[in-house]
Order: sequence, then C-alpha cells, then structure tokens
Amino acid sequence: MTRRHLSAAPTRRTVVKAAAATAVAGSVLTATGARAADGPVFLHGVASGDPLPDGILLWTRVTPSADALPGSGLGADTPVAWEIAEDKDFSRIAARGTAVARAGSDHTVKADVRGLRPATAYWFRFSAASGGAGGGQSVLSPVGRTRTAPAAGAPVTGIRFGVVSCANWEAGWFSPYRHLAARADLDAVLHLGDYIYEYASGSYPTQDTVVRPHAPLHEILTLADYRLRHATYKTDTDLQALHATHPVIAIWDDHEFANDAWSGGAENHTPGTEGAWAARVAAAKQAYFEWMPVRASTEGTVYRRLSFGGLAELHLLDLRSFRSEQASVGDGAVDDPDRTVTGRAQLDWLKAGLASSDAAWKLVGTSVMISPVAFGSLPAHLLAPLAELLGLPSEGLAVNVDQWDGYTDDRRELISHLRDNAVRDTVFLTGDIHMAWANDVPVKAATYPLSASAATEFVVTSVTSDNLDDILRVAPGTVSVIAATAVRAANRHVKWVDMDGHGYGVLDVTAERSQMDYYVVSDKTSRDATSSWVRSYRTRRGTQKVERADAPVR
Repeated sequence: MTRRHLSAAPTRRTVVKAAAATAVAGSVLTATGARAADGPVFLHGVASGDPLPDGILLWTRVTPSADALPGSGLGADTPVAWEIAEDKDFSRIAARGTAVARAGSDHTVKADVRGLRPATAYWFRFSAASGGAGGGQSVLSPVGRTRTAPAAGAPVTGIRFGVVSCANWEAGWFSPYRHLAARADLDAVLHLGDYIYEYASGSYPTQDTVVRPHAPLHEILTLADYRLRHATYKTDTDLQALHATHPVIAIWDDHEFANDAWSGGAENHTPGTEGAWAARVAAAKQAYFEWMPVRASTEGTVYRRLSFGGLAELHLLDLRSFRSEQASVGDGAVDDPDRTVTGRAQLDWLKAGLASSDAAWKLVGTSVMISPVAFGSLPAHLLAPLAELLGLPSEGLAVNVDQWDGYTDDRRELISHLRDNAVRDTVFLTGDIHMAWANDVPVKAATYPLSASAATEFVVTSVTSDNLDDILRVAPGTVSVIAATAVRAANRHVKWVDMDGHGYGVLDVTAERSQMDYYVVSDKTSRDATSSWVRSYRTRRGTQKVERADAPVR
C-alpha cells in the first residue's frame, strides 16, 4: 500500500500521545542497553510459530550487554538454553536443548523442536547465564504458551485462527494484538503481511498524525536498519503478548521490503540513491528470518504448507519474490501471459497441492486480493481517495494492479484449475488492502452470479494502517457507505466491504462451514482501545459462496 499525504491539524490528544511516545521511543534503546549492562536480558519477548503435529519453532532475542543493541553487530556470543513443558510450572519437561545467540544473527535464537505430541498445549522459556559460558546466575526469559497441530489426517472437530495484517507502528497502537492474546480459544494466529513498515518517520502517515515514531527515524535500507525496525516493533507489549500466547504463522507482503515490491525493484526504491535492489532484499530477508518465528526455506521464501488434521490444509504464498513488475493502470499488460504474480514454480506447487489435498478445507494465505474488483463506477469525489489508498493514479482507476487484478493470467489459470479438477471448498485469506471484505471468487466476474463461483475469500482489515475515513478525515460510516455501495453494485460477487474499521478476524473452521468473524477496535490511537464484533460471513461446505452469519462463533 502506498504512503499518503495528510494535512489536517492534529488533535490535542494526538499531540500529547505522540509526544509521550517520542519520549519512550527515544529512550528505549538506551534503556535496554543500560538494563543489559550487568548481563544478558530478554527484552524482545518470546515467540513460537509454524506448528507441526510433532513440533514447533521457538524464538527469542538475547541482549547480552549494553552495547549489543539490535543491528549493531556488537556483543559477545551467548549460550542460551531452552525448554518446553506440558505445564506452566515446568514440572513436566517435554524437551530441552541449547543454542548460541550470536552477533551474526543479531543475537536472535531459534529452536525447531520435534518429538512433541499433536494437538497439545505447551509452555516454553529460554535462559542465559549472567556470567557467560563460565557460569553465573541464570537469567530467565518470559514464559510463552504454544500449541502443536493435530496429527496428519486425524478427525478434527474444529480449528480456530486469529487473522491480522498491516500493522504500522506510527499509525497507532497494536490493541488488536492484545485482544487476540486475551483469547484462549485460538490454535494459531495467521499474519498475512506488512508486519513492519519501511518508511521514514512522518512520511506514512504524515508527521502530524504520527502516534509514535519509528526507529530508526530514516527509511530502512541496510541490514542494520531492518534489524532495528523489527526490534522496535517487538518492544510493543501487545505484540509481545500475542507472540507469548499463540503460535504465529506469518507471510510477508511488500512493506517487509518496500512499498509495491516486485522481483526486480519496488515503487519505494530508487537505485540511484538507495543502492541495488538485490542488496536491500537480501538485508530485509535476513532480518525477517532472524526476527520472525518462521522456518526459512532453502530458497529464501515463505511459501509453504501446514496441515491441521483432516480438517484443513493451509497453503501460504510469497507474492513478492517472484512477481513481474506491476503494469500501468489501463495497460493491457495486466492480461499478458508472460507476466506473473506467483512465479511458475510456486503456481505449479500451489495447483498440485490443492488438487492432491485430502483436507476438507483448502485454505490459501495470500497477501493481496485474488477476487476481481472494478472501481470505474465510483463517483469522482471518491475515486481519488480510493486510488490514494490503493496506491494508484487518481485518474482512470479501473483495477488495483498490485493485486491479482494486475496478473489476470495467473488468476485465470488457478481458477480454471480449481474448476477443471473439481477442487472444492477453497478459501482465500487475504490482507494488504486495509479494508474488510467477504467475496465469492467468480469464474467469470462479468456474468456473475449467472456463472459459477470457484472459491471464496475473506479479507481482513488493517491493525493500524490508514483506511478511507483516516485519509478523508471523516467519521466512520459516512463517505464509506457511498463508496462501498458503488463497489458492490459494480462487483456482484462482493458481498460486504468495510472501508473504515481497524481490527482483526477470527476464522472458525468445522466440517460443515468456514466462518470469519470480523472485529474492530474503538480507536487505533488509544492504547486501551476496546474491541467489538461487527460482522460475520461463512461459506458452507460444497457451496463456494459466502453468506452472512447472524453472530460470531462462541
């Protein structure tokens, strides 16, 4: 999503909060270094991810000394022990081991634990000796809770995921993470990308709406920059709570690199002044795999597959590493069969996995929307702000070329594959667009609903990143009602769209249906924002269509 330029005067509340946040952020690295002066500490929390039936990936970061700030490359190698137990008192240890937190990996540590029992809750922690390798008092990390996946093919009555995307540190507080952390009913949390943002402080959103400033203050370009930006995000207490409570399954989108990234560059990258794109991508990916509880593949990508018994199989996509450059709006190149959003190898992998899956539900984590959406029927006064939100020219807006709409041949091939091979009950789970949607995925949008639907799609809104009411500085539920009505009138497969809310989704999957419950927070600029349910949509088994549900799953 593209940066936006806002001009309205900030409220007194925003100024006060921003000033307080500036003071906190300005001192956070100094403070963390001071706390580490006498030995190692765990300042960035603990995390787990990528659950398997017999295993889980554990993560932490050790600050071994005052000079070992994230991205600095300083600090001694530090032995770290980890243990995982069947109870929170650690009286029944299931596995334990050791690792070394090295400067070469920014003192981050991962343990890919195997030999665990399926569908089981575990507690985990790390420890480091304050006296280094020679001994000394042991320093313990916070305790985290995690859960393994059900056994392969096992009968499972239900799976429940939290679903989030687009969390801009400067645009607000991460209260959606806090509300998900407070739930004890989730098997995992799916993060669909834009976990961090790359911009310089005050450029997205503009300075007068910054709730808390980024670190570093400049746009991130180097390995040290990306490491420090990841570290800054992981000082957020709500994000730490989320990671300490649920395993997180994450993919990246563009802002983990730069806005509107593609395989050879990005809209927000200028080689002449910002260096080679390949060097920036390498730095971004290294920091991502160091700081995220994600298993790194040998190809340096995040597309992978996770199974949850016989109920669901989750296919996770990487839609930045292999895509062709975005076409211009109105350019027939969007239909060029030589252009791709997935890359040939990934598309073949996805098609084969969907066709061979024995799971009742095929879930696809995609960072950008696959459903076709035409915007040409919008009133002129809404066309420009929506184009700004989507990162497109304000004149002649027809489709969002950064989504699958800009790569129609890949979409046609995938949808045809679902239809021709009778692959049913496929649900796309999407982020990126800072709005919540519930869509059928039509075989032919122009003739829908007279033609078939091949799949369904649930899109979650942003955690904090700006959406329509933020851009226009208007009350929620005013201008957006007109825009949403026009979008639905022009796109009959779109059953619902919310252009104003910030929050998260909860996907509940049973043998009979998959239901997305949409929640919004009261105020993204408030640290203690409340959460409320706003809508629910479901797709019943065998229908390939969404329908409204009257209430969230309890």
